[in-house]
Amino acid sequence: MTTTHEVLRYTAFSDDPVGGNPAGVVLDASGLDDDAMLAIAAELGYSESAFLFAPPEGLGGEAGRAYTIRYFSPKAEVPFCGHATVATAIALGERIGTGDLVFATRAGIVPVKVSEEGGTVRATLTTVEPHTEAVADADLAEALAALDWPATDLDPAFPPRIAFAGARHLVLGASTRARLADLAYDFARLESLMRRLDLTTVQLVWRESERVFHVRDPFPVGGVVEDPATGAAAGAFGAYARELGLVPEASVLTLHQGEDMGRPGMLTVELREGDKRVRVTGTGARIG
Repeated sequence: MTTTHEVLRYTAFSDDPVGGNPAGVVLDASGLDDDAMLAIAAELGYSESAFLFAPPEGLGGEAGRAYTIRYFSPKAEVPFCGHATVATAIALGERIGTGDLVFATRAGIVPVKVSEEGGTVRATLTTVEPHTEAVADADLAEALAALDWPATDLDPAFPPRIAFAGARHLVLGASTRARLADLAYDFARLESLMRRLDLTTVQLVWRESERVFHVRDPFPVGGVVEDPATGAAAGAFGAYARELGLVPEASVLTLHQGEDMGRPGMLTVELREGDKRVRVTGTGARIG
């Protein structure tokens, strides 16, 4: 790469470099403009890369552990990215130690706790306050047409909604694991719809048991067919599931993602009573 900045490569939501979701991480992006960050993200080719800058005035947090963070896909900047946040937090934890971090994102303030147990480092991010909204019938029909899913392949227990916890995701429930596994969609058509609705991914969900789910996230607006592990969507899904009464108000959910891509990862979603925010936890590993 034609940059003097150190570009790290980490995977998130797996402690195996060949699992989870890889991200580029630049721990000191000072001096990089938007075009340079986009070029780095495009050359890496990961779904997102993260870039750290000095914190804005008044952010708070411990000195040396608070930052401005920006995220770029190969195509554009995105307001928030969960897996790149986890990857960045783990990279920082290895350099400055475990403990609390604070990130100022375009979506709001995101605290992250880095911990270590038995030699495994984990990062837990706390989302901005989430919400959900209805999706118009015509937009749902267009999404299903782009996915080539008949409406009968939707799980009626999971009403289609747009869910937000830092970024917007269309949540659709798959009626069977086989339906979820068979993902072959019209890239341009789905991208067009997602841009019109300002969606980051489409979160496709199949419920294995009361608190265990399998998910996939088409990500054409980011320039990739599918995101291997999507922390922002996991947070949005947790809020969606709680708001619709699909899980108890206080719950710990397990989301398996990436299996169908050959990059298995696991995301832990914690919902706490009396706190609308969602906590998403994952491991990570340096690549190379």
